Amino acid sequence: MSFDQPIPVPPTPSHPLRLRTLGLVVLGLIAGVGGTLLLRPAAKAEHDHGVAAANSPKTQMYQCPMHPQIIQDHPGDCPICGMKLVPMKDASATPAQPAGKGKIVFYRSPMNPSITSPVPMKDEMGMDYVPVHEGELEGQGPSVEDHSAVTIDPERQQLIGLTTAKVVEGKVGGEIRTTAILAVDETRVRKVNLKVDGFVDHLYVDFVGKPVVKGQPLFSLYSPDFVSAQEEYLLAVKTRKSLASGALAQSGDDLVASARRRLALWDVPEEAFDRLEKSGKAQRDIILRSPVSGVVTAKNVVQGSRLTPADIPFEITDLSHIWALADVYETELSRVKVGQSGTLTLASVPGKTFKGRVVFVDPILDPKTRTAKLRMDVPNPKGELKPGTYGEAVILGPAHKGILVPMDAVLDAGTQKVAFIALGNGRFEPRSVTTGIRVGDQVEILSGIQAGEEVITRANFLVDSESRLQAALAGLIQKASPATPVAAQVSGHQP
Repeated sequence: MSFDQPIPVPPTPSHPLRLRTLGLVVLGLIAGVGGTLLLRPAAKAEHDHGVAAANSPKTQMYQCPMHPQIIQDHPGDCPICGMKLVPMKDASATPAQPAGKGKIVFYRSPMNPSITSPVPMKDEMGMDYVPVHEGELEGQGPSVEDHSAVTIDPERQQLIGLTTAKVVEGKVGGEIRTTAILAVDETRVRKVNLKVDGFVDHLYVDFVGKPVVKGQPLFSLYSPDFVSAQEEYLLAVKTRKSLASGALAQSGDDLVASARRRLALWDVPEEAFDRLEKSGKAQRDIILRSPVSGVVTAKNVVQGSRLTPADIPFEITDLSHIWALADVYETELSRVKVGQSGTLTLASVPGKTFKGRVVFVDPILDPKTRTAKLRMDVPNPKGELKPGTYGEAVILGPAHKGILVPMDAVLDAGTQKVAFIALGNGRFEPRSVTTGIRVGDQVEILSGIQAGEEVITRANFLVDSESRLQAALAGLIQKASPATPVAAQVSGHQP
């Protein structure tokens, strides 16, 4: 039977209109009762479902402490870092939407964040995609190339060991610290040589390292040529005396001068001529003396040796001044000039500082170490400085005020250097910086950071990774068209 058609009622000739009206009323009653019966089970089912949902126990969710986006409904390990998942404080089956983040824009894979989807789904491992909210994408256009500002809650900052430091002003470029090794001053080395053949008759200095003073006898040499030259000189003196009253007096003087010059070229001292003229006898030996004060650094003779003009029996080094040879990196060479003062400290002489002066900067750079040698002249009147000793050299120069941050705060991102600035409330912003002079464990900042700001000094590699990831996701969202899901663009085909 159909309720949209009137029920046939036998016509009554006397009352046709009354019967038709009664039929319509009956139809309305039947329809109302039927609708009530049909709606009653649905309403009751809805009510029962709501009561069951309210009374059902909430599902305990588990989350990775290092990667909060990893959430699942059973204990286990994080697929990214391998850490144990911890129970979440909010035990509801669906995590509450973070405050202030806005509505969900899309979902991304927890294992491969470059894969996204406009609707909730699971990856091939059965893990739920992580929702990405509007607040997480606002203002994330990369101010630094491939970087974006990030927000890290205090609990996560503590877990990753994130620390910050204040940007301060300080003196920059006042000094250059480098290691140094002491060496002999090559301009103060003297070699004792001979100008006549002979034999070592007596040795006065007989070992290397013995200190000597200028004019001290080193050895005596017997030379037949030296004896003959003395006899010629004595004969010239006698001849001059015999010709002094005649016309040949000038010739006698010339003869004496020639014989004297020959002996003088053999390094015979002036007092030896006086003794020779007074005694009237030629000396058997010639004594060779030290030309400078210092120490014997080479000895190539023993008593009885035969020597020729090609031999070098002794080497004497003056150690009253020492060279400090320091390595200066190419980035610091522009700050080093000849004439600058410096200081030298040694572990072998604790508590004492020696002053010096830069006398030479090597014009050629060592391609292996990327350094150039610097020579600093250091006085050594007491002989405390010994060649071969290692020390620390400090080259002093003019200083200027600059902005300094710890070296760990600056990351080399390839084409640029980046530091992360703490903006407050757990938000960190990447800045492109230009570095200058290094001062100990700090570095000068020429641009990008102002004094008084805070920079990340630890865990900045983790923050850098998160910044790059969010910048990449923001780029994907900007490139995605409204009609094309992001997941389809990543996979390379249209849905």
